[in-house]
Amino acid sequence: MKLRTVMTWSWMSVAACGFLVAQGVAQGVAQDVAQDQQDPPSRVARLNYLGGSVSFRPDTVEEWTAATVNYPLTTGDHLWTDRDSGADMHVGSTVVHLADQTAFAILNLDDRMAQISLTQGAVNVKIERLQSDETFEVDTPNGAIVLLRPGDYRIDVNGEANSTALVVRSGDAEVTGGGQAVPVHARQLLRFSGTDQIATEVLAAPAADQFDQWCMDRDRREERAIQASASYVPPEMIGAGDLADNGVWRNDPTYGAVWAPARMPMGWEPYRYGHWAFVSPWGWTWIDDASWGFAPFHYGRWAVLGGGWVWVPGTMVARPVYAPALVAFVGGSRFSVAVGIGGGGGVAWIPLGPREVYRPGYRVSDAYVRRVNVTHVTNINVTNVTYVNQTHVTVVPQAAFTGARPVAAAAVRVSPQAMSQAQAVNAMDVRPARESYMGRPAQPGVRFGAPPAQVAARQVVVKQAPPAAARPMGGVRVAQPVRSNGVQNNGPNNVPNNVPNRTPPAMAPRNDRPQQQPERQQPQQRQPERQQPQPQVQQPPQRQPERQTPQPQPQVQQPPQRQPERQTPQPQVQQPPPQRQPERPTPQPQRQVQPPPQRQPEQRQPERQQKNDERRKNDKPKDKEEKKQ
Repeated sequence: MKLRTVMTWSWMSVAACGFLVAQGVAQGVAQDVAQDQQDPPSRVARLNYLGGSVSFRPDTVEEWTAATVNYPLTTGDHLWTDRDSGADMHVGSTVVHLADQTAFAILNLDDRMAQISLTQGAVNVKIERLQSDETFEVDTPNGAIVLLRPGDYRIDVNGEANSTALVVRSGDAEVTGGGQAVPVHARQLLRFSGTDQIATEVLAAPAADQFDQWCMDRDRREERAIQASASYVPPEMIGAGDLADNGVWRNDPTYGAVWAPARMPMGWEPYRYGHWAFVSPWGWTWIDDASWGFAPFHYGRWAVLGGGWVWVPGTMVARPVYAPALVAFVGGSRFSVAVGIGGGGGVAWIPLGPREVYRPGYRVSDAYVRRVNVTHVTNINVTNVTYVNQTHVTVVPQAAFTGARPVAAAAVRVSPQAMSQAQAVNAMDVRPARESYMGRPAQPGVRFGAPPAQVAARQVVVKQAPPAAARPMGGVRVAQPVRSNGVQNNGPNNVPNNVPNRTPPAMAPRNDRPQQQPERQQPQQRQPERQQPQPQVQQPPQRQPERQTPQPQPQVQQPPQRQPERQTPQPQVQQPPPQRQPERPTPQPQRQVQPPPQRQPEQRQPERQQKNDERRKNDKPKDKEEKKQ
């Protein structure tokens, strides 16, 4: 008994320990998953072209300002193109072209979802690659458009007509709205209007107009430029298409593939010719002035090689993780004193060199740190770092840093003695100003373009609900669930006109009513269809056989105005005796509907007439006998 008790307690102890270990592992996994979900996205949308007057409004400020090239757009950002203006933005290898007078917003942008809204104007979307777990959705006031495959698409929204047009040059799409899901294939145009109930029209795709041709020309140039650098950087790296035309690639025995920018001014250094902006959720983000200044400042590292600066992209991966600025912020109280910046102090940074760890100032998981450093660093636990570019520090007053002012004009010279006093700091301790969110200095008295109030107030239909904080001014409306055959079923009385069940087979029982309801047997003067089988069936055999069959016939011989399809299931086809009408082996409803006219009087003879006929027959022999006599 004691042995059994000891063994029982031993097993309970083991089970309890196993439960605690499993619970601890589960909690750890849950914490890792929750932390990963809090990580910022690995990609953004780059605003890489502006033509004319283009305005920008971040999600954090209810105010419009002039848009800036190389600005990283993300969830909640808005764009407006004025008359005779346009813009381009890249999401990886996907390009979105905006026509003039277009109201555009990003509702959701993360690693797997690109969801944009279009309440006015036109966009042209070219998708080069789309993974099986990725979704690209364009939401309009009339319905949600999901682009299902790589291809070329054109979407136009006419707010005044409350209609949307989708042209699929290549690829496949699906429009969801009003309880319907309408597929659109290559070389098709779909027009749809309304909201609760949408009306659709599918046509052949029209010829490309001037806007389409302009987009195609830019897409072809972009494709050639990306191919020129495809051996060094992946196509999904945003800004990869700018490198071949603005610099030279070469291989270095130490760093591998490196890119040297061309035609740079004397004394140029990375992260010095541009400005800073505060972009949530990453925080302080570098906006470079150069037309090519996106990929080299959000991926890779910089190094001095052969007396000049080169950019080192590092190991090639399918989709590198975007970083707001690959720099190390330095400072400290003794550093500020040594630099001699008064007022609010200064902010300083150093470009990270190859194989140096980037440590984000925003909250992230360890998995995120590994992913963002994977192209250069495998061990992220290195803490004692001597920055290879520490002599190339840039310092600006804090007011210039938070005010989005040009860095080159506000930079302060730093002596080697002051640099020796610097230590790593977190730039997130610097409080952003209004200009930090707008991404440019304030311009009092200057009014920027903005969409009309009725355009901004339009509600869009979405298939997947975006984050609540990123919803546009007009709000969103989740599309109704798709119903069977695209038909809403609100009850048994809501039957569409095109349902095939509405056919006349129910008329067959109606032809059988006289036999099932003998009380409806009426005199022969009534309409033929109600004449019932009379005792004529039992008449003497002297009658002609063809005249003995009319018992069911009056029900078959309907007036000509009745529809022939309602007489198809007549039971009389099965009832006639075999000697009847040998010339009609196969009963045909059409011939029964139009009987020979000489048979009609006999069908309408009453019983009295039939008795008179019998009397005449009986009287004929008497007449003959009288004549003989």
